[in-house]
Amino acid sequence: MPTPASAPISGVSAAPARRPWLIAAALAAAVGLAALNMRTAISSVGAVLPEVQSGLGMSGSLAGLLTSLPLATYALFGAATPWLARRTGEHTLMLAALAALALGLWGRAAASGPWGFLAMSAVTLMGGAVANVALPGLIKRHFPDRIGAMTALYTTAMAVGTVVPAAATVPLALEAGWRFALGVWALPAVVGALPWLALLRRQPRGGGSAGLGLRALARSRLAWLAAVFFGCQAMLAFIMFGWYARLLRDAGLDAPAAGVQLALLAGLGVPLALVLPGLAARMRTQRPLLAVLAGCYLAGFLGLLAAPVAGVWAWTVLIGTGLGTFTVALTLFALRARTPEGTAALSAFAQSTGYLIATVGPLLVGLLHDHAGGAAPVVLMIAVTCVLVAAGWAVARPRFLEDELAA
Repeated sequence: MPTPASAPISGVSAAPARRPWLIAAALAAAVGLAALNMRTAISSVGAVLPEVQSGLGMSGSLAGLLTSLPLATYALFGAATPWLARRTGEHTLMLAALAALALGLWGRAAASGPWGFLAMSAVTLMGGAVANVALPGLIKRHFPDRIGAMTALYTTAMAVGTVVPAAATVPLALEAGWRFALGVWALPAVVGALPWLALLRRQPRGGGSAGLGLRALARSRLAWLAAVFFGCQAMLAFIMFGWYARLLRDAGLDAPAAGVQLALLAGLGVPLALVLPGLAARMRTQRPLLAVLAGCYLAGFLGLLAAPVAGVWAWTVLIGTGLGTFTVALTLFALRARTPEGTAALSAFAQSTGYLIATVGPLLVGLLHDHAGGAAPVVLMIAVTCVLVAAGWAVARPRFLEDELAA
């Protein structure tokens, strides 16, 4: 077996078999369309949450439960994805995930009460969780020599699918009501399912999954480091998207200006998703890239402590650049495994465990904000960034999951 120093960084020792360009194009379209739908359920509902509460008689506590559903669902169903893939087939599972997305998005728009809305939200989030974990393994299987380019497609489509619903849902609600504004996002999910339906006949047979269950990965140092790395970046992202505007307003920025900064923070994800996966895939070690992104985080957070309003544009760009660690984390799942099964298992373990880790962050920020003042949450984020660097530094070293489990 080649050593990590001599093997290709993706872990693939041979070029993939040639296939008709039409099939390759269909697979690429299937990946992109699936990724486009993975965040629509999350980013669309927040913009019209007051209208949903009013229309359904949803209490504040139920609204809080709704906003906590994504992390809980992603942790639970992300962990089950490799097991489901082995029993149904990867293409069948992706088709089912997109069907659940479409059904849940339509169903919650038609719900007559708050509990029905929560139940159908859970269905659509379940589909998103499965797709989120399954796609890195599918990219590894179908595009082992194009991991950077396909991860760029995947993460860029995901970013677009986050930003567009967040921007478009309110105008749609003003024109046609909140039910239409939420239900319309089921249509892209139906369109996204069509390529996977056409590709069912070309579903590959799974293999090499022995020893790659979550129990085995729980004994892997690499898997735990990847989980901590993913969890820290997810924690910072959820804190930023949930609290950044509030922290800026506490510092003296008015509400519209704080909203502009939050939009810029989210919008930076699109160009970063285009560039970072390919850059990471071409590197033997991703440590220099990690150092740059972490440095941006730290500079932005220190700026928030020193001059939150005077330098707000610079801090937003720096922190938004630091959020690019998300795309690097997704790329590393494929780069740290030799096989599609290894990639899927590492993705499932790191994402499910990481999302559980991330749930602590917004809760701690809320407590610190209420009891210790505006600087305390920023100090917490600096501490989380230090843990992120320590875990990411180890994950970025060239090695492979299968080699560690076989040792």
